[in-house]
Amino acid sequence: MKRFLTVFFTALLLTAALCVTASASDYDAVAEDLSAIGMFRGTANGFELDRAPKRSEAAIMLVRLYGAEEEAKAAYDAGEISHPFTDVSEFTSPYVAWLYNKGITKGATATTFGSAGTCSAKMYCAFLLRALGYEDGVDFQYADTLAFAQQKGFYDPTMFAGDFLRDDLAALTYQGLAADLKDGSTYLLDSLVRSGAVDAEAAKPMTEKIETYRAMTAAMNTVDSNAMDVDLDVQMDMTVTAEGETMRVPSTMQGNMKMIVAEDGSVQMAYTMESASQGVNMDMDMWMKDGWVYLSTETDGETMKLKYSVEDQLAAVEGLGTVNMDAMSVSGLAMLESVTAKTSGGNTEYTIVIGEGVNGLLENVLGMMGQDAGSMDMRLGKMTATYTVDSKGNMKKVDMAFTASVKMDVPTEDGQSYSMAADYDYDMSMIVNATGKDVKVTFPDFSGFQEIDPSQMAA
Repeated sequence: MKRFLTVFFTALLLTAALCVTASASDYDAVAEDLSAIGMFRGTANGFELDRAPKRSEAAIMLVRLYGAEEEAKAAYDAGEISHPFTDVSEFTSPYVAWLYNKGITKGATATTFGSAGTCSAKMYCAFLLRALGYEDGVDFQYADTLAFAQQKGFYDPTMFAGDFLRDDLAALTYQGLAADLKDGSTYLLDSLVRSGAVDAEAAKPMTEKIETYRAMTAAMNTVDSNAMDVDLDVQMDMTVTAEGETMRVPSTMQGNMKMIVAEDGSVQMAYTMESASQGVNMDMDMWMKDGWVYLSTETDGETMKLKYSVEDQLAAVEGLGTVNMDAMSVSGLAMLESVTAKTSGGNTEYTIVIGEGVNGLLENVLGMMGQDAGSMDMRLGKMTATYTVDSKGNMKKVDMAFTASVKMDVPTEDGQSYSMAADYDYDMSMIVNATGKDVKVTFPDFSGFQEIDPSQMAA
């Protein structure tokens, strides 16, 4: 299901050619949760999520992930452990000494640890993998750290593209705590609670969230999400402000989408939608085939048929949703404010609330696809999604509600432009008609479609 939704929203983004703007920090709530269990601590200036983490800070986090903070401090104070580095502060010394004596770190040189140097995503994923019980050079090679971390389900390149900040370190830590240990006995946070390194009561909100999310992910993995046929019903309420005037525009959309994602990552899709807004009706058909999007719209008897290539963009995101599901995937957990489950009539309903972190993910996806920001900025608000799975593990329905805001510069005939802002309230429902081999996609004759540059879609 995760792969289907990834490609589904990618397709919508390719059609709209929108730019999603992320805030400087998307994982504030994650930092708060980690702080509650003593895993992540700030400075006199707060969490400082918008700067790059230092190697010294990563070392402190790693010792905590091993559940050895108190052990390291006691051993260092007793003179039982030490380190040879001259660039490590007194505060950080117990942590570095513990890592050095365990052979987990050797430092930058014989006499320097590189405390002030920045910690990269690859370096921190290597730290997390060690805490999970994996060994460099045995289970994975350092050069392949990110791919191995993705395979283990806690790293996703769409979440951590660009500069690696303390914000990202917090999110990676959160997902690493939910990942399975190498021996498969339990997940990392649970092992820390069992050992007494983390207080069970303080960790309870996190452990409940992790275990519900893992149950939801396991249920989703029974669905053949490489091919789906869904009916869509969308209610949208838009409020537009331009040149000092405000107008409310409600609209409805109903349609169907069939999508097949092949093993090689190629996508076939047929998307049909009828919309109505303020007395204006529009029919839209969209297809994706062989790396091309074909778009046909009809409004008041006027038809427009366009096509544009998305082969390069699809190649850029081909492997983004591929995770080895033999390992429990917890990628995306850091974006969720909450996840709950309830049974109803033999079905299980999983409800997730997605926070501001989704904007960073969408910005990264668009960046990987080479989308130009242009003059349009879009930001998603809080998103709530409910997945209904029956007793046999079949996906039956997806309900989603979210808000969005868009700001853009609209060109005028005299070569000038004016600013326009729009706020949206979306309520979308998807009924799953079929999955797997029962899904068939058919295509019309595309000979009459005019080729355009995808960037023209925004206009």
